Amino acid sequence: MFKYYGNRAPYLFLLPAGIILAVFFFIPFFQTIVLSFQDYSNNIYHACFTGLQNYIDILHNPIFYKVMINTFIYLIVAVPILAILPLFLAILINNKIRGITLYKILIYLPVIVSIVVAAIAFKWLYAEQGILNYLLSVFHLAPIGWLTDPKYAIYSVILVTIWKGIGYYMIIYLAALMSVPKELYEACDIDGAGFLTKHLTVTIPHIMPTIALVTTISSISAMKIFAEIYVMTKGGPLNSTKTIVYYIYEKAFENLDLGYASAMAVILLVIVMAFSLVNILFFERGKYNL
Repeated sequence: MFKYYGNRAPYLFLLPAGIILAVFFFIPFFQTIVLSFQDYSNNIYHACFTGLQNYIDILHNPIFYKVMINTFIYLIVAVPILAILPLFLAILINNKIRGITLYKILIYLPVIVSIVVAAIAFKWLYAEQGILNYLLSVFHLAPIGWLTDPKYAIYSVILVTIWKGIGYYMIIYLAALMSVPKELYEACDIDGAGFLTKHLTVTIPHIMPTIALVTTISSISAMKIFAEIYVMTKGGPLNSTKTIVYYIYEKAFENLDLGYASAMAVILLVIVMAFSLVNILFFERGKYNL
């Protein structure tokens, strides 16, 4: 049957995926760029072309800089932990110990829990009369406004993201550790190398592309965080947990200012592309002959 189509057969197999990408990615992508040059603030049904005015307004909006600072705080705090802690757990679990399957299940379990369910559960934990403040009262410590105090709110939300992501990135590291030659570990044991030296000289160099992958994925995920904030804080208190994606949602679906929101989405796209470019230039330079 496929001999009839000759060299066109592979393209026929790619056609369904191409249609899905066109409908759900490329068309919305270009439509977002077009919308970013239009003004919907006065009339949602009849937009007017404003050129770069949306981008100019964004750059003069102090809230935009606040949400960008919050986003980068999320990035700086969450990404190093999600890049290092899962690697440490993967190295420990990669050893032959009793009950290893149970440990893997327990660590991976948060990944399969719905983020909405996890956020609601943590919101109860963080409540004024929640478990965490109860434990503080046991030690005669003052209660903390985990989600109501601007000093703690964003870090409380970040903890949920870390709890959800550790198991996912640990599995990625476990897959990479399986490719490290066992002979190199045996040679280190013969030379009397310790635990830290063995993994710094053997493990880290061999799985560096995976570390770069995890860093990039976790960075992009941190830039696009939304569900935790929507469920737990709604961007408050005093915009202390409002990130760029939540601000885009707020402008687009609460204020119905689609042009302004689209302009911020384009800015977010540029930032995410910059992080991907950094990954290529600094982690995979040799792979692309750069």
